[in-house]
Amino acid sequence: MPKEVQMSIKMEPELRERFMAVAALRDRPAAQIIRDLMRLYIADSETPNELTAETLRMSLRNEDIFHASDPDDLFKQLGL
Repeated sequence: MPKEVQMSIKMEPELRERFMAVAALRDRPAAQIIRDLMRLYIADSETPNELTAETLRMSLRNEDIFHASDPDDLFKQLGL
C-alpha cells in the first residue's frame, strides 16, 4: 500500500460545515470525497478541452493546415 501523507486546507467555516453535512448524509468519509475530487481534477487537466480536441480532429482530416517555410512565415499566416 502506498505511503499516505497528510494535507491541510484552509477554508471558510461555513463551507466546511456544509461539506461535512453532505458527506455525512451520503455516508462517505470526507477525506475519500476529497481524494475522488482530486483524481477528477487531475483527469480533467489531462483531457484536451473541446477546442483542442476539435483542432486535433481537423488536423487528422488535413483541414486548416498551415505550411510555412520558417517560423516567421507561419506567424504571418496565423496573423500573429
